[in-house]
Amino acid sequence: MATRLGLGLPQNRQYDLGKDVPEVARAAERIGYDSLWVYERALFPEPATQGLYGIEGLPWPDAYRHVADPLVTLTLAAAATERVSLGSSVLVAPLHQPFQLAKSLASLDAASGGRVLAGFGTGWSLDEYAASGIRPIKERGRVLDEVIDVCRAVWGPDPVRYRGEITTIDSAAVGPKPARPIPILLAAGTGKARERLVEHADGWLPTASGVEQVADQWHALQDLAAERGRQQPIRTVLRVNARYSAKAHEGDGRRPFHGDAEQIVADVLPYAELGLEEVLIDLQSTTRDAGELTDVAAEVYATARAAGL
Repeated sequence: MATRLGLGLPQNRQYDLGKDVPEVARAAERIGYDSLWVYERALFPEPATQGLYGIEGLPWPDAYRHVADPLVTLTLAAAATERVSLGSSVLVAPLHQPFQLAKSLASLDAASGGRVLAGFGTGWSLDEYAASGIRPIKERGRVLDEVIDVCRAVWGPDPVRYRGEITTIDSAAVGPKPARPIPILLAAGTGKARERLVEHADGWLPTASGVEQVADQWHALQDLAAERGRQQPIRTVLRVNARYSAKAHEGDGRRPFHGDAEQIVADVLPYAELGLEEVLIDLQSTTRDAGELTDVAAEVYATARAAGL
C-alpha cells in the first residue's frame, strides 16, 4: 500500500490567509494529497529569551515571526475541501484552555464530516507559556494529560462530567459532538511522553530528525505497546520540514530535505521503509506565494509517487 502523503498549509507571512489557504487546500486535494496540516507557533520573542527548542544559542527561524492560528487555518481548509484529512502537527495543547479546545475540535470535526486529526505536543517556549496564562511550563505534562481527558469526555456521550485541576464539568450536555471519535496523535519520543502515547493516544507524530533516531523511537514505542498489552495499532505521521529549490543542491554538504523535488523525495524514502504510514511534507518556508507552493506541491507529489512512495 502506498504511503499516505500530506501537505503543510500556508501559515507564514508571505501568504494571504483568507485567500491562499482555501486555494492551496483545494489544489492539494485535486493533486491527490491525503491530508492537510498546520503547526502552532504563538509568538516570536524579541529579544530571544531562549534558543530554539530550548537549546542555548540556536536561533529561531524568521518564519516564526508570523504564523497563523492553526484552528482558523484548518477551518478555512475544511470549508474548501471534501476528502482530505485535517491535522495538526503539532498544536501546543497546554497553551489552550482544555474545554474550549475540545469544543472547537468537535465543532470542526462535525463541520468537516469527520476529518480532523488532533495532533498535540507540549511545546518548549517559556514566552508562549507566559503569554497563554493557563499553567507554568513545568506543569505542561499534567496539562496535556488533562487536555486529553477533557477531549475524550466532551467528545463522548452526554451528560458530560469531568473534574480536574483546570476543568470542572459537573453534568452538562455539550454539543456539537464530533462526527466520529477524533484520533489523538502525540509528538512523543522518550520517557513519560512515550508512556502517555501508548496509554492514552491513537498515534505518533515524529519529526524527520534522522532515520536511525526515528527508527529507535519507533521500535521503543512498539516494544512499550507490546509490554503494556496495547491492542490498537499506533497510527504514524512523519513531519518533514523541506526547503525546496528548483535546482538540485550539489556537494556533500547538502542538508536533508534541502534541494529539488527528487532530492527531497530521496531523503523521505528511508523513513517510509520504517513502516511509517503517512508523511507530511511542509514546503511553505521557501515558496513565495500560493501559486508557487501549489506548483511545488504538485511536483513533489508526482515525484514521490513515481518513486514508489
